[in-house]
Amino acid sequence: MKHRLLIWISVMSLLLMSCSVPSKTDSRQPVDSPRPQIALVLGGGAARGFAHVGVIRALEQEKIPVDLIVGTSVGSLIGAIYAHDRNSFELEWTAFSLEKDQIFDYGLLNALTGMGLAKGEKLEAFVKSKVPVANIEELQIPYAAVATDLNRGMKIVLDKGSVAKAVRASSAIPGVFQPVEHQGKLLVDGGVIDNVPVSVAREKGADIVIAVDIGQQVNNFNISNVIDVMLQAITIMGAENAGVRKREADILIAPQIGDVGMLDFTQKKRCMQAGIEATHKMIPEIRSKIDAWRKNKLAQR
Repeated sequence: MKHRLLIWISVMSLLLMSCSVPSKTDSRQPVDSPRPQIALVLGGGAARGFAHVGVIRALEQEKIPVDLIVGTSVGSLIGAIYAHDRNSFELEWTAFSLEKDQIFDYGLLNALTGMGLAKGEKLEAFVKSKVPVANIEELQIPYAAVATDLNRGMKIVLDKGSVAKAVRASSAIPGVFQPVEHQGKLLVDGGVIDNVPVSVAREKGADIVIAVDIGQQVNNFNISNVIDVMLQAITIMGAENAGVRKREADILIAPQIGDVGMLDFTQKKRCMQAGIEATHKMIPEIRSKIDAWRKNKLAQR
């Protein structure tokens, strides 16, 4: 009996020691691998912006994280909707159901008495219906829209305040939409000054920038009215100012949709598919950039 009691005490002592003293294995927990902050920069291009939806869908499928979204013009619209809830399926459904008359409120009176053919109120209302939070600070993904200060000729980064107003200002194509008074400035389309705003993503601390250029093709032989003229002029300006800036991106995705008209809403599916295909082609390079960044960080440690 005494012998059994000694054995029992010895076993209990060993159990208590194993609980209280950390093992060598416990003291060597693996350090979490660092991850770069990845920014998605969405350029302007009117109806070609449906390609952005395909890009986002492909990135989500491939589990490429997006930590920041910066958008110009239609890029600001698509970016804001996705930044709200990180749901590419909902974004795709919204894109398929979107029609021109939901965002373009043309009016003869606007043209005669205002500074644009369309007010932009419909566009703002559309954004409010799809992004139920009021302010940019409430979005799930950090977000910025790029606009142009019409009076001073300066790039304006809208990363605080009203989401809907920021999108409306960033998308206010001169002559087509009226300029937007916002934050004490008169603002128009960001594509006038920076159609693929990679530098904004860098300034906000992005380690890797994935830029999407949908305005690289400027040839257009179907110009037949004043709206076509204005849209083509903006397309040319956007392509010109993006020429150098987009090269500063780590990854450049360029869906092949250059022949799609700026107001052609009949090519949605084709644009989305082009965005998916162009992104999948770049996935190996994206992963390579991420791995290289990680290795560099670990080496620095």
